[in-house]
Amino acid sequence: METHIIRPGHLTAQQTARVLGTTPGALRNLVYRGQLSRSGGTARHPWYAAKDVAAIAAKRAERSAA
Repeated sequence: METHIIRPGHLTAQQTARVLGTTPGALRNLVYRGQLSRSGGTARHPWYAAKDVAAIAAKRAERSAA
């Protein structure tokens, strides 16, 4: 739900999945495995810190470039 106002420096689940190029289900798996943690929002509409998402995206880019 992107109509909610979120804190600066945070992304919604939809935005996070889009940045990482994954599905919402894959995003839930990242959270379940402890690779990404929620930084706010509600249980149904979580937020993720943009810096954490950027770190995962950079790691993935580095891995694909190698």
